[in-house]
Amino acid sequence: MASQRDRENYVYIAKLAEQAERYDEMVDAMKKVASLDVDLTVEERNLLSVGYKNVVGARRASWRILSSIEQKEKARGNEHHVKQIKEYRQKAESELSGICSDIMTLIDEHLIPSSTAGESSIFFYKMKGDYYRYLAEFKTGNERKEATDKSLEAYQAATSTAEADLPPTHPIRLGLALNFSVFYYEIMNSPERACHLAKQAFDEAISELDTLSEESYKDSTLIMQLLRDNLTLWTSDIPEDGGNSNSSIGVVVHACSDFIAS
Repeated sequence: MASQRDRENYVYIAKLAEQAERYDEMVDAMKKVASLDVDLTVEERNLLSVGYKNVVGARRASWRILSSIEQKEKARGNEHHVKQIKEYRQKAESELSGICSDIMTLIDEHLIPSSTAGESSIFFYKMKGDYYRYLAEFKTGNERKEATDKSLEAYQAATSTAEADLPPTHPIRLGLALNFSVFYYEIMNSPERACHLAKQAFDEAISELDTLSEESYKDSTLIMQLLRDNLTLWTSDIPEDGGNSNSSIGVVVHACSDFIAS
């Protein structure tokens, strides 16, 4: 059985790996901490989140680049190149699926069951929503529907607890609202719902800005700025007749994937 000293050693290795930008090893170290079935500290949660964010972020960026090149080659009628790119893109998709499956198992089997505080539970349900959202970005058919449904379910669970346990200005609650609104915009193709959620979170935080703690001021105001930026972008995508707009696909939006906040 791992001791407290082992736990401290794993955390230290994760910090070293982060500084060395060796994120796969950072994830490995924090997986060992998570597997101890203990309620992670804020620092440990953030280390785990940063590690996975960088590991999955590199693959998501690769997938987007390859998908863009694939579309250009298709337009040129270069079928030989399209075939090569498709095979390479599928390799990136396989890696993404593996990473997302990895963190889901960790969340479901260790992190959520070991969470003793509402804040921890919210953090990990949000994380679960994020990683199912990443799957929904490239999956198709029934697999996409399943990833979308599970992402929605996780975000809703996190939101329910956040609204009961955290003030509107708390960075985790704000980060959740930001990512949930991105889910509605990018995955559900519903700029109306995305705007409603983002505006509600922003307005509620503004109304209680005087209660904002000094330690979370920077994080909270940054997320509020991202919410406002997205509202500006997304409002232009809402059609006048109130129907869904398809023009939003491909628009770069702000997302705070696994926003690191205490």
